[in-house]
Amino acid sequence: MSQQPKPLIRRSEDVEYEAVGAADGMRKGVLIDESRGAPNFAIRRFELDPGAEVPEHTNEVEHEQYVLSGEYTVGIGDEEHTVSEGDSLLIPAGVVHWYRNEGDEPGAFICAVPNGDDEIELVE
Repeated sequence: MSQQPKPLIRRSEDVEYEAVGAADGMRKGVLIDESRGAPNFAIRRFELDPGAEVPEHTNEVEHEQYVLSGEYTVGIGDEEHTVSEGDSLLIPAGVVHWYRNEGDEPGAFICAVPNGDDEIELVE
């Protein structure tokens, strides 16, 4: 029998951000995940600097995203979409996607994923 998760409040100043390897000008902060007691999902916050580019890649798990600020371009499959504050996205598992911030303002979004392994594969 699994233990009941404990409620958690995590303050913004406690979240550490790190550069995302293959992505130029993108940072990731893990807000809540398994290591903080969340049984099913992880939520992360990403920041995209002006001029940032994230190459085409796939993930093994679905992504649900919510744009917090800025305006940037997202490629999903064969289509490009300009997204901005308040927009929501579903990127199904295995679908090629990428990001580009051509604006002068940074962009930021929340991304929710199922807990567990997520293999990221760059598309050549």
